[in-house]
Amino acid sequence: MTVEVSDVPEAKRYEARVDGESKVAGVAQYIRTTELIAFVHTEVDPAYEGRGVGSALARVALDEARGANLRVLATCPFFAGWIDRHPAYRDLLYQSRSRVSD
Repeated sequence: MTVEVSDVPEAKRYEARVDGESKVAGVAQYIRTTELIAFVHTEVDPAYEGRGVGSALARVALDEARGANLRVLATCPFFAGWIDRHPAYRDLLYQSRSRVSD
């Protein structure tokens, strides 16, 4: 099974398709600024669950965020959990720089 992932900026989401099918197998919705990409929702069609579609979405989206020098805000529980299980991507996470003054 081959999972192809593409960014669809006009829909503000990444889409995954399996084996060249036109049907969308999964999506990762995002909000993007010039410095940050927030992944807000991921959904995989039940017919494709457990087959690596979600992981492909996360990997491609995070690799592209790295290439674009974007910080990542993982508000989506799937993305947050995926990053926790793949420490090589933790450096992308947005860190608040606000400090409490004494």
